[in-house]
Amino acid sequence: MPGSRGSQRRPSVELYERIVNAIRAGDYPPGSALPSEPELAGELGVSRPALREALILLQEDGVITVRRGVGRTVSTGTPHRGFERLNSVEKLLGGETAAVRVLARSTEEPTDLVLQHLPVPAASEIRFWESIVDVDGSPACLVQEWILPDDSLAELSSQLPEALRAASEQPRTMLDVLTSRFSELSLRGSSAITASVLGGQRGAAFRRPSDTPVVLITQVVRSDSTPLLIGKYMLPSGAPAVPLLQTR
Repeated sequence: MPGSRGSQRRPSVELYERIVNAIRAGDYPPGSALPSEPELAGELGVSRPALREALILLQEDGVITVRRGVGRTVSTGTPHRGFERLNSVEKLLGGETAAVRVLARSTEEPTDLVLQHLPVPAASEIRFWESIVDVDGSPACLVQEWILPDDSLAELSSQLPEALRAASEQPRTMLDVLTSRFSELSLRGSSAITASVLGGQRGAAFRRPSDTPVVLITQVVRSDSTPLLIGKYMLPSGAPAVPLLQTR
């Protein structure tokens, strides 16, 4: 968070630096929970509104992580490999601390979004899964997934349709089935990231207001050159960060 030369830093940035220096000095070790907001404001001798602004910046920059029901935790250093490696969202969001909750397992006619990305006839019936990923017991991500019809899946792997049928009763996502069971498939994904709001129906699933801001990730997974699966991941404000490493 560099400041502009010759200008005075904003109070929130000054406070940001104070907390970072305290972390480096070992007052708040990596992996430890920060004191509650009133306690931390008292320790630092600042108002809670000023502290809240600094905490938002610290979370945005990955210095701390925030989980509903858990609180603020000091990050442990370099983030692990994340969204740049194709993996299921439940593994990305927490591994053992994440749990998939089934909302829907059905077949339906493809939506316009699906028709844009998957080679399926408009009148076909395709498998649709909707799930919530809970992290530490709190809803963190709504997942919606559509996949090719069974006959097309069987051309890629004869075991794929049966594997999905068997997994439909299990608390997991389609992508988890693909990445954990079918190592012979050459899978790759491409994603688009945008901002949205939950809306009424999705808000009810999260137990959050309909106007709650979300990050929306739309992902298309291919097997070689064949589009195989499309997924939508909705992460509301306060959800755990999804690591994304980039190089040039």
